[in-house]
Amino acid sequence: MLEELNETRRRLAEAEDTIEAIRTGQVDALVVQQGDSHQLYTLQTADHAYRMFIEKMNEGAVTLNREGVILYANSRFSEMVALPLMYIIGQPLYNFVAPHSRLFYMDLYESCWREDAKGEVDLFRNGAFIPTKLSLNPLEIASEMSMNIILTDLSEQKSTQRILEDNNRQLEQLNSTLELSNHDLQQFASVASHDLQEPLRKIQMFGNFIKTAGVLQSDGKEYQYLEKMLKSAERMKTLIIDVLNYSRLSVNDGEFVPVELSEIVQEILEDFELVIKEKNAQISIVNLPVLEVNKGQIRQMFQNLLSNALKFSNPDVAPVIKIGGYFLADKNFDGPEMPDGGYYMISVEDNGIGFEEKYIPNIFALFERLNSKETFEGTGIGLAITKKIVEKHNGAIHVKSKVGYGSKFLIILPVTYNIS
Repeated sequence: MLEELNETRRRLAEAEDTIEAIRTGQVDALVVQQGDSHQLYTLQTADHAYRMFIEKMNEGAVTLNREGVILYANSRFSEMVALPLMYIIGQPLYNFVAPHSRLFYMDLYESCWREDAKGEVDLFRNGAFIPTKLSLNPLEIASEMSMNIILTDLSEQKSTQRILEDNNRQLEQLNSTLELSNHDLQQFASVASHDLQEPLRKIQMFGNFIKTAGVLQSDGKEYQYLEKMLKSAERMKTLIIDVLNYSRLSVNDGEFVPVELSEIVQEILEDFELVIKEKNAQISIVNLPVLEVNKGQIRQMFQNLLSNALKFSNPDVAPVIKIGGYFLADKNFDGPEMPDGGYYMISVEDNGIGFEEKYIPNIFALFERLNSKETFEGTGIGLAITKKIVEKHNGAIHVKSKVGYGSKFLIILPVTYNIS
């Protein structure tokens, strides 16, 4: 009997080791001796590594039987519904679905036995609703059908979507406000072009009548006051026209067509013929191509740049202005030349008075002047208009300068206009 007891203990210890191996997933099958033969028994448990993967994944995972009862749930699903697994296993998943989503869930559950299905429902959690995406896949195990469901918490995604929708609504409101501002700008442009210029024309007209009537001595104070008044009126007229031109850039894109840039520059040089002769300026034009641009705006751009090059010249040195450029692969001022590139960099270089480069951020600002109006006439709007024209062409503008040695304006424009 003692020998039988020891043999029983040995078998019990062996059985305990086998059960532990099965529980921890160390074995997949058992070979059992039956008389003179052996029988192979395959274990119906999932692989240990696979079970660990399911437990650690960020999505919830449940397995249901045909009646919809939860046979298995991972810890992530437990977190999603804020309940311990002991209150989850054996319960229908239906019980964790929000009332307003249950009808859709049941339709989804019934249809997924025929093929994989996906849908969104709300789950309960502490009295709140959790938007959740379900991915349902039927699976046959040991000749019995079960349902595997992956549940993805959409709370963060829905929150981001709401923020995006709010931002879109704000953007629509800003666009609406911008449209109203553009309308006001158009109204201002109309006033500037008619109502403001009409009084100036009368001031200039009657001022010139007094000037030519001979009632004032040309060397008297009254005559000097009249001269100052007429000059101020002329500056005011120029300022109104410049502001009007700037405002029109905000409301009118115009037509973009292939334009020969050299022809535009030649037309501008004809307009400046008297100033060029007076200053004995030398102007060279090379390598200007055909680009798809707004002809009127690009003409204004070249006119502003050439006007400045002639205006800000050294008093004792004849102006030398060089206009040229080359094709680039991209919108990069330091990019290499590429004959078939999609961009062209225009260069307008002069030998004028120049300026300190620390003022580069300022010169394209509206009404910004680096010199007094007594020294050089102007409104301080020309370069602001130039910059806006370049930007409306999806281009870029830059300038290099040195006091006493002149300035070099660089403009990059796309060969073919693209509104994006």
